[in-house]
Amino acid sequence: MGRILAIDLGTKRTGIAVTDTLQILANPLETVQTFKLVDFLHDYFKKEIVDTIVLGYPTHLDGKPNEMTPRVVSLKSRLTKIFPDKNIVYVDERFTSKMAMQSMIAMGSKKKDRQEKAGNLDKVSAAIILQSYLDQK
Repeated sequence: MGRILAIDLGTKRTGIAVTDTLQILANPLETVQTFKLVDFLHDYFKKEIVDTIVLGYPTHLDGKPNEMTPRVVSLKSRLTKIFPDKNIVYVDERFTSKMAMQSMIAMGSKKKDRQEKAGNLDKVSAAIILQSYLDQK
């Protein structure tokens, strides 16, 4: 059984999270510059078996697409062509950034640390998206 990898796509940075090999736990993995995402995935897939890619699907609170939705749809199309052996699914990502910030606060991150380490927020958001997918399974 391979891992499940989640992506929280951003315009500049993209958060990535991954499960353990038993697909039980979601863990923040990395934050990469968005333009380097595909290169990162190529390298990661050479080292690890990944069965499924979970993409955070962004919408407004009412469920209608927002400005990032077309980018995520385009990414799914691109990844499907590049990695045809991977199952690629969407998961609603509303509130994940807010939940990630609350998690970081609960873990004791100071405001200055959260501002300086915005990349942590991205990968924690990806982990929340991934955990949501695991909970739905």
